[in-house]
Amino acid sequence: MSEVKTYSLAEVKSHNTNKSTWIVIHNDIYDVTEFLNEHPGGEEVLLEQAGKEATEAFEDVGHSSDAREMMKKFKVGELIESERKQVPVKKEPDWKTEQQDDNQLKQWIVPLILGLVATIVYRFYFTQ
Repeated sequence: MSEVKTYSLAEVKSHNTNKSTWIVIHNDIYDVTEFLNEHPGGEEVLLEQAGKEATEAFEDVGHSSDAREMMKKFKVGELIESERKQVPVKKEPDWKTEQQDDNQLKQWIVPLILGLVATIVYRFYFTQ
């Protein structure tokens, strides 16, 4: 098993052009030069972060698990130990839980409202 290469931020900083584009995400270094033309957000987005720590920008966009899996093939190394930062990984939203909560609310609110409307209509039309 080969050892992971380590680089300093100064070394990463020198790779900030469209000919050599490196970015740092969660202390891992990625060479995204070949991915520039394929990036869904356009190459400008990657070039803006080229040669820099891009974890916050990466997480703010909310990349999918597929995107996170895809980026593994672009990893060229890691930051040297002394320059690493603790950056919490943002948890991806659990849409299933939120949807279940919403459905549970609808399961008793909607029938309740329909029952009240039916009662009001019945009393208004049939008690005269």
